[in-house]
Amino acid sequence: MVETKDKVAIITGASSGIGRESAIRLAKNGVKVALFDIEDKKAEEVKQEIEQFGGKALVVNTDISDVNRMEESFKQVVDNWGRLDIVFANGGINGTVAPIEDLTAEDWDQTLNTNLRSTFLTVKLAIPHMKERGGSIIITSSINGTRTFRSFGMSAYSSSKAGQAAFGKMAALELAKYKIRVNVICPGAIETNIEQNTFPEEDELEKINIPIKFPEGSQPLEHQPGKPEQVADLVSFLASDASSHITGSQIYIDGAESLL
Repeated sequence: MVETKDKVAIITGASSGIGRESAIRLAKNGVKVALFDIEDKKAEEVKQEIEQFGGKALVVNTDISDVNRMEESFKQVVDNWGRLDIVFANGGINGTVAPIEDLTAEDWDQTLNTNLRSTFLTVKLAIPHMKERGGSIIITSSINGTRTFRSFGMSAYSSSKAGQAAFGKMAALELAKYKIRVNVICPGAIETNIEQNTFPEEDELEKINIPIKFPEGSQPLEHQPGKPEQVADLVSFLASDASSHITGSQIYIDGAESLL
């Protein structure tokens, strides 16, 4: 088992999907997990599941794009557990899906704030608590905006994901002197509920759609979307000392989907 016992982690977007499975996996490895989410009820369910097997979890209701609420949230975790070792900046939305000419400035801002601004805030606010002992920061980006650009209408989402990848690499260099590692994971199609945070303008998308013909199956490795548990395996590895010489990496976890 990877060595993470007695460490403290913050996970944003922790109530479902990749965040939920990663929280459970880390807790099973002995990590105390702070569940940052705006979905209190779902986060409480994750907390209860963790506590059923003897793990420790703390639900923190917050808006990850709001600096004041995030400052309070980080303080709550450190006051409660006295340290911070692992940060998983995972929360995000697909946002409004529409052609660029139909996308409003408000739509753009909502997606960039929820995805990219929140990543900046999560990393920034973690640094003072991690400088002394070092630790691991993991950022959830995507294959969209980093290796594929065929998701028509998702210019805001793809831009936020490209920004996360660049920011993660800048942070990896800047924070190396503190032994804080920063890595970026880029999932492909994963069975999560992020589609609930997608606002498609389907009629408008017809005018920018370009037909794409895939070979049989769009996920060559397993011929199906990945599972959150598979991403949680990667997060657990990057959070542990087993990845002590890995930083500034951009890791694709998509069953070769983005190579098609």
